Amino acid sequence: MLTEKQVLEIREHLERAQNPIFFFDNDQDGLCSFLLLQRYSEKGKGIPIKSFPELTAEYFRRVGELNADYIFVLDKPIISEDFLNEARQVNLPIVWIDHHHVEDLKIPEGVFYYNPVWGNKKNNEPVSALCYQVCHKKEDLWISFVGCISDAHIPDFYDEFKEKYPDLLSDSADDALDIFYSSEIGKVAQIFGAGLKDKTTNVINMLRFLAKVKTPYEVLEENSKNYFMHKRFSEIDRKYKKLIGDAVKIPPDSDEILFFEYGGELSISSELANGLKHKFPKKFIVVGYLSGAKINISIRGKNVRKIILEVVKKIDGATGGGHEDAVGAKVNSKYWELFKKEFEKQVLDKNND
Repeated sequence: MLTEKQVLEIREHLERAQNPIFFFDNDQDGLCSFLLLQRYSEKGKGIPIKSFPELTAEYFRRVGELNADYIFVLDKPIISEDFLNEARQVNLPIVWIDHHHVEDLKIPEGVFYYNPVWGNKKNNEPVSALCYQVCHKKEDLWISFVGCISDAHIPDFYDEFKEKYPDLLSDSADDALDIFYSSEIGKVAQIFGAGLKDKTTNVINMLRFLAKVKTPYEVLEENSKNYFMHKRFSEIDRKYKKLIGDAVKIPPDSDEILFFEYGGELSISSELANGLKHKFPKKFIVVGYLSGAKINISIRGKNVRKIILEVVKKIDGATGGGHEDAVGAKVNSKYWELFKKEFEKQVLDKNND
């Protein structure tokens, strides 16, 4: 968690900002982090970031378009040097709140960086938990909870959530993935995730809607204000269920690893990787999405970050990183078979240690 000093500093930044811009990672943890800070400060606009793994310079134009006087970056492990240079030229402060472990990260001058992982690598609460610590608006506890379970994390305020919203939890759920896939609050989280994969107009409408809702029940109850969110959720859920069904029918390459690849217009690799991990908790899950000449990969498994950092060293142009048990990677499609071979080798070597 953040220290009391860090919490106070972030609150001061929010108070100083008259028109902040919030750049957040394009997933539920990033979205919920933004919602918590915006609803607390009642200021600013949010921009979801689809570039991976860094916040790239192309997004900086939104700073000028929105006439922002403060930049907040949420749940992104890297900010590109070009983006930082743009911010320096106009002398804008950057407040960066994250929870990823990044090798050899140097904090740029003029950036206020907050990441508990720096003090304790096992301290890996999602950014939505950190932002709730900053804001601590009890009425927004559910928003933080959605961000946390979407990042496979049970927050320390779980009992408080359970007492306030017992009807949104399943009796059978005993971990974050169970809650995500078998409860009503999990459905809220899935609706959030689907909404981020919609066209820009609908994403903007979703952000406006979520800025004002008071309870998760307003998200669950389909109406004219959130119809587009439910429509998108239904579309993605159908594709998700079909692909999960395809994946579980594939003869396993090994007892320890499940490889699955797919294509199409819509990338839901993270959702598929989490869903398959829920079905096969003892396996390493490797999901590859073919996008042009690249394959974007989502991987789940115990201590998989160490494995993927070794794998990408052996493949030209490959990148990868993330959390201890959940990572992403990107390779040229011509190296996909090599990637699988190296991953299997690393898993085998790990088991022989």
